[in-house]
Amino acid sequence: MNILIDTHIAIWAIANHSNLSQKARELISDPDNTIYFSSVTVWEVLLKHDSPKNNLTLTPEQFVEYCAEAGFYQLHLSAKHVLVASSLDISKVDKKHRDPFDRLLLSQAKAENYYFLTHDTRIPLYKEKCTIMA
Repeated sequence: MNILIDTHIAIWAIANHSNLSQKARELISDPDNTIYFSSVTVWEVLLKHDSPKNNLTLTPEQFVEYCAEAGFYQLHLSAKHVLVASSLDISKVDKKHRDPFDRLLLSQAKAENYYFLTHDTRIPLYKEKCTIMA
């Protein structure tokens, strides 16, 4: 199974953080699954790292390096991914929480026919079958 992991899942996985659920750990460690992180996530890590509101000391360079060490593959953003974002049903998603990173990551998973592994309770509001909550 091909799985695109959400930003927080990726950070928790490479840090072996206790917030990573058992379900997520099992999916990520299953040798039958191929795990992807997005170039969109690298950008999100950069913004979180540079923001004084966040405590993220992890640099984007370190993030990419650790993901590679973990055996994750990078999924680059394409025009196809952006165009699929227009097919997402945002009608049930609160306007204050229409995170562009979430929309791009979900649309990447949908466009590639991958599963999207997240812990974000707002993602199921998009009603996409590719979502896996962990």
